[in-house]
Amino acid sequence: MSNDFRQSAHLSGRAAEMAQIDQGLRSYMLKVYNYMAIALGVTGLLAYVTYSMAFGVVDGKVIGYTQLGATLFASPLKWVIMFAPFAMVMFLSFRIQKMSAGTAQMVFWAYAALMGVSLASIFAVFTAQSITQVFFITAAAFAGLSLYGYTTTKSLSGWGSFLMMGLIGIVIASIVNIFLGSNALQFAISVIGVLVFAGLTAYDTQQIKEMYFEGDSADTMGKKAIMGALRLYLDFINLFIMLLQLFGNRE
Repeated sequence: MSNDFRQSAHLSGRAAEMAQIDQGLRSYMLKVYNYMAIALGVTGLLAYVTYSMAFGVVDGKVIGYTQLGATLFASPLKWVIMFAPFAMVMFLSFRIQKMSAGTAQMVFWAYAALMGVSLASIFAVFTAQSITQVFFITAAAFAGLSLYGYTTTKSLSGWGSFLMMGLIGIVIASIVNIFLGSNALQFAISVIGVLVFAGLTAYDTQQIKEMYFEGDSADTMGKKAIMGALRLYLDFINLFIMLLQLFGNRE
């Protein structure tokens, strides 16, 4: 009888421990998704505000740059606008361990704002209706892929090397195409990009979930949430851009 009692107490204690871990994991993942959603909001707001200030529009048609637009997008500063977000991602990735969670969060918001400035031109290239439609398509696809990554019991770690090879290929091809301006290469980049970032969404979600450790300090947990949000933010933004290149209606 006493052995049965001890076994029952042990199982009850284990169940309580697992419930606590599950609750902590849910809170951690919710923080990751909230950070990501706020960053997307900041990016979208800054992109539209920058577009409104940088482009002259008459009867809904873009007629040219304003003085600010010429400075941002038609001068050597355009290269800074183009590559600064990438440099900022590298800085945050390599320096976050030496930052406090609060500092990392501020750098993340600054990065999202800078990304918004760099994406302002999509409002001049694509119709507002197609941008909205592709955004909701991206949101639905992202939600399904991320849910799969979170709930599947199958390890997705084997995807990592193939997805990283694809990502490196996309980056190199995109840089080359800045100078070539090939529509065929851009189409190929977009198709492959959709597949790569769809895979990365599920893969990164599982990786972020596995990063959770109940014994982490609040500061460490905060920095993990920021890095997780950054990974999912990049997946969403790039998936959106690739789908927009494929299905967006141009002005």
